[in-house]
Amino acid sequence: MDINLSRSEPPFEQVYKNLFLGLKNNTHQHDQVQTTAIESKDLPLVDLARLVGGSEEARESCKREIAKASKEWGFFQVVNHGIPSYILEEMTREQKKVFREPFKKKMSDNCMNMSLSPGTYRWGTPSAKCLTQLSWSEAFHIPLTDISSSKTHHVNNLSSTVTQFATTVSELADKLANILAENLGHKGSSFLKEICLPSTCYLRMNRYPQCPKYSDVFGLMPHTDSDFLTILYQDQVGGLQLVKDGRWIEVKPNPDALIVNIGDLLQAWSNGVYKSVEHRVVANPKVERLSVAYFLCPSYDAIIQSFNDAPLYKKFSFREYRQQVQADVTQLGYKIGLPRFLTCG
Repeated sequence: MDINLSRSEPPFEQVYKNLFLGLKNNTHQHDQVQTTAIESKDLPLVDLARLVGGSEEARESCKREIAKASKEWGFFQVVNHGIPSYILEEMTREQKKVFREPFKKKMSDNCMNMSLSPGTYRWGTPSAKCLTQLSWSEAFHIPLTDISSSKTHHVNNLSSTVTQFATTVSELADKLANILAENLGHKGSSFLKEICLPSTCYLRMNRYPQCPKYSDVFGLMPHTDSDFLTILYQDQVGGLQLVKDGRWIEVKPNPDALIVNIGDLLQAWSNGVYKSVEHRVVANPKVERLSVAYFLCPSYDAIIQSFNDAPLYKKFSFREYRQQVQADVTQLGYKIGLPRFLTCG
């Protein structure tokens, strides 16, 4: 297979040519990507300034809004979140630089100039068995342990910016997680803080290249997040869609907001009170899309269980959950997730 490693774009069409040939020859007629959303909507908007400068009534109102959106949407957006705009803008600039490096260099991770573990750079979907399971995207996965260890190595603009972003967004994630825990009656509980350490959380820088096959593939295939909480900073291109009331809706980008969504672990821990909602990114034929996500994750040995008298989900460790997800992806090409752990399953 002749792949030009000097160009920056991942070789999607060359590597996955058999999947595209199957579509062309009508041998995969079920491979039809439906990306048309019913409508475009604004996510519930929460102004976090009330948590700091507001009255007690304003603070409690803000917390109720966060919990309500987590129950009814599984998604919401926050403004006045405490992350300076210059950090977000610099994050976008540095992302563009690193993703424009030659594909060969990205594969080696050398362009990061950080102490990153092998395999941090990922693209496409190696487990894809059909086009609906192929994600037309590339990403750098950055464990926060790598960010802290990079302080003893050469520090460039990217690593400095990532460090600033990770530090501020992790504080925001802790704050939101504590509010959601309090809403369940766990006021003062240190459970999430004890199991979700900087060493267990990570960032993912995403790029969705222009896609000439946009009607055949997703930018990111439909999924739920396998964590407690995700915080997303995205550009204004759009393309994020989620399921609301059984229908796909398009999320309107907000330049002043960060997007927050509930993950599988928080749905299980809350006994289904908070919703981990299926979402996806549609491919764009004209422009690239950039985003960076922070994932609030526990240690692999952390036990996830609801303290409800009638738990919906079996008790499981994060390690067991990840292993089951990986087994399903390898065998089926897609994730099953929480339904595997239902008590009535």
